[in-house]
Amino acid sequence: MPENGGAPLDFDTVYRRHGKIVARWAARLGGPGIAVDDMVQEVFLVVSRRLGGFRGDARLTTWLFRITQQTVRNARRQRRRWSWISRLSKRVEDSVPADRPTPQEDRERHEAIAEFYRLLEKLPEKYREAIVLHELEGMDAPQIGELLGLKAATVRVRLHRARAAFLGAIEDGAAMKKGRS
Repeated sequence: MPENGGAPLDFDTVYRRHGKIVARWAARLGGPGIAVDDMVQEVFLVVSRRLGGFRGDARLTTWLFRITQQTVRNARRQRRRWSWISRLSKRVEDSVPADRPTPQEDRERHEAIAEFYRLLEKLPEKYREAIVLHELEGMDAPQIGELLGLKAATVRVRLHRARAAFLGAIEDGAAMKKGRS
């Protein structure tokens, strides 16, 4: 296990070293409706159960990404099934920072983020994952390929198709808005 110099991995070390990246993956793969803290907890529950069986055939980060990926997929499926529950249980922020943007700026930012994730949501899973890892995580095709178990060329094709589909969705949305005005 190269990440730990051949020594057995312990849960605390894995959590301290990789907790933040798992949280970032979960947030970006899951979108704005995902409860990141819950996802991280779910991922590390799986890790705690399976860490003893980790043989080191793959890099630890690859193993963690796959667990995160599956956990987020499961949560997204359940969220789609029970979306009406989430609307009823939205949390209200407890405090408002003093240097906060104007309400208009805040609304526009939230709308832009919601639109981005709405369009991202329409993409097939394999395209959405490729875009998230490349555009939001800053990974290149070989790194994404290693995480997803794909050849770099396959990742590049998925990125190309994902971008085309995403841009097409943006153009379709713009055309619909123009038609309404």
